[in-house]
Amino acid sequence: MLICNAVLTDADGARPGDVRIENGVITAVGEGLSIGGDTVLDAGGRTLLPAFIDLHCHFRTPGFEYKEDIDSGSRAAARGGYTFVNCMANTRPVCSSAAIAQSIMDDARRIGLCDVNQCVSITKDFDGKTTGHLRALPRNIRFISEDGKGVRESRVMYEAMRIAAEKGLTVMSHAEDMDLSALDYRLAENLETARNLYLAHSTGARLHMCHVSTKEALADILAAKARGVRVTCEVTPHHIWFWDSDFRVNPPIRAKEDVEALIAAMLRGEVEAIATDHAPHTEEDKRGGAPGMVGLETAFSVCYTKLCREYGMPLADLSRLMSRGPAEILGLNKGLIAEGYDGDVVLVELGEPYTVRREDFAGKSKNTPYDGLSLYGRVACTVKAGRVTYGTMEAIG
Repeated sequence: MLICNAVLTDADGARPGDVRIENGVITAVGEGLSIGGDTVLDAGGRTLLPAFIDLHCHFRTPGFEYKEDIDSGSRAAARGGYTFVNCMANTRPVCSSAAIAQSIMDDARRIGLCDVNQCVSITKDFDGKTTGHLRALPRNIRFISEDGKGVRESRVMYEAMRIAAEKGLTVMSHAEDMDLSALDYRLAENLETARNLYLAHSTGARLHMCHVSTKEALADILAAKARGVRVTCEVTPHHIWFWDSDFRVNPPIRAKEDVEALIAAMLRGEVEAIATDHAPHTEEDKRGGAPGMVGLETAFSVCYTKLCREYGMPLADLSRLMSRGPAEILGLNKGLIAEGYDGDVVLVELGEPYTVRREDFAGKSKNTPYDGLSLYGRVACTVKAGRVTYGTMEAIG
């Protein structure tokens, strides 16, 4: 495949360019590349970026397929410009074994629209106590998470991190002191953030802090990095778009001062990744109080509109947050448009706004607070390994 007439963006700015992808890998980047026998896609002057990678996603398989499944989740990802997602373990049954994880990853590979890495739970079946199953994990399982709840007992989390350090696992922390959530949701995040940072320092484990939402938690993470803790962090699109909103997510939408602190850190390059926390629910479940929103199909537009157009973030920096940063954390050969990298790219329309319409979503669930909003950064076409997985571009060769 040859993608021609595109605009490429890096730290030096935007420039016209072409990209050739052969056998799923980028083999040439330049201007005026010869067509040869390639299938040619005319980008029409749109901006070409590395496809997006989501560190934090829920495809609801197994057990909650009425909300989302691997096929519908993959279609939602492709429509949003994503070719790789990292799925959480709070399924039914809980993903506590390599066998369950592998079956999910195999299903995604068979569907072929979006690759999946599946996390395994920190404690077996989310029992909050048992960590022995982690020792039996094979080498291809590298991420563990108790997303949706925090690990209550410090001793248990300490033991999990010791095992993680020995086996090279990354611990993904949903920072929430469950004993405090009903009393003070802010304190619940801040205290467990601090605890897990100290445990990671003590054990040497790699720690990734999920959906950071308070200025205090962020400050503690940055201080921990300065003293050598092996920690990375992510921020969600909804935690930089909204403040003082009652749309229910976990952690909650915070105050304007928290939003400003998160955005300032992102502008300074102190945050590694933007992750969606894509959390599909039925309308009935949302009415019943289920926390979460779908995010894959709006993430780039929300972040481009907020960070680039409103706050002046260079597009290359947003690309790092949505592509290269997550790729480095996950250990993927993705996230850059350069020779030798996987041929996963996305074409985006930056100049004209569009209106978000929930009925257009490819995923099963429509629980979005963005319905009806006008945003910039529409995804026009997604290419995975040199194959179009979303959108149609004119074939001219």
